Amino acid sequence: MDCLFCKIISRDVPATIVYENEYVIAFKDIYPVAPVHILVVPKTHIKSMNEVDDTNSNYIAKIYEAIPEVAKIAGVFDNGYRVICNAGEDGGQMVQHIHFHLLGGKHLGAKILRD
Repeated sequence: MDCLFCKIISRDVPATIVYENEYVIAFKDIYPVAPVHILVVPKTHIKSMNEVDDTNSNYIAKIYEAIPEVAKIAGVFDNGYRVICNAGEDGGQMVQHIHFHLLGGKHLGAKILRD
């Protein structure tokens, strides 16, 4: 499989890992859009939000259980953070492995971040 995130999970590609358990891995984004920008990824390959079903939705639940822990580790739990999941080309999904962006470390405002 030629999936960047699967290669990070298998340790074939290096990443700055900040959290890991049996179901989830979280690592720093190499192109951050906020002072804290961490990707939270299931350890099984699910292409996008469109492929979540009753056979793999437990991984999404595990991601949402891990996100507060990642936020604590990153130091944004108390002041707040944003979680975004992009789906498909028009949604801005760049890697075809479902992942959640945890953003924080500054006041993000009410709108989506733009470059």
